[in-house]
Amino acid sequence: MRRSLLLLWMGALLLGACVRGGAREVAREPSPTGAVSEAEFKALHTLRADAAPPRRGQEVEVAGTKMYLSLPEGARAPVPGVLVIHEWWGLNEHIQHWADRLAANGYAALAVDLYGGKVATSRDEAMALVKSVDAARAQEVLKAAHAFLQQDPRVRAERTGSIGWCFGGGWSLRAAMAIPELDAAVIYYGNPVTDVDALATIKAAVLGIFGTKDASIPPETVAEFRQALDAAGVRHRILEFDAEHAFANPSGGRYDERAASTAWHEASAFLEHHLKR
Repeated sequence: MRRSLLLLWMGALLLGACVRGGAREVAREPSPTGAVSEAEFKALHTLRADAAPPRRGQEVEVAGTKMYLSLPEGARAPVPGVLVIHEWWGLNEHIQHWADRLAANGYAALAVDLYGGKVATSRDEAMALVKSVDAARAQEVLKAAHAFLQQDPRVRAERTGSIGWCFGGGWSLRAAMAIPELDAAVIYYGNPVTDVDALATIKAAVLGIFGTKDASIPPETVAEFRQALDAAGVRHRILEFDAEHAFANPSGGRYDERAASTAWHEASAFLEHHLKR
């Protein structure tokens, strides 16, 4: 009996259940999961002379802005929904491939556009776009996108989550702060919020994924974020990888396939636990 209970407890951890507090957690072993493996996802971003690999979703308009909706093949409502929030480059093909990847795992993935249709091709352009974002408008767009996932007849999501990277990681956290109906939020190396009162509005479970070599979000900042989540009573799990910022983007120069593979395994298990149970 005791052995059975132990196995059940271990199983819950593997499903990505969140905990309050705890020691610093570092994931080490890669474990690709889901319908699109890390190797396949990496291959989607291989530069080609002719064209980018085909995408499977479609453009939709929500709150006066274009978004990218990718649905599971043959899915029938209700389908769990995920808000997909772009990096500082904007809603480019990389993020659309992420939406397709989530759709392959059984989610209605709606990639939002917080730049009003603009996509950066240089760091200077990306920084200018980040600075141009109106926080109130961005929050309005995210709320409208969430309502779309709940109301669109193809989706009618009963459980919803958010996921984002870098700029989008920060906004995935802020979406959880602004949308109490969210059940889960995944934050890939996004700028954290450490105001306890602001974090206390979160009802979702939070998964934070960071790199210990990230100069913009050092381990000390991650530790402050963890402590603030503890104080706010937010269910959370924080993972730190021996990697740099943007390590999960195969189209970038700091991509780390090993860390990205393990991070995706953790993120997909987390979403499945909170959105498909």
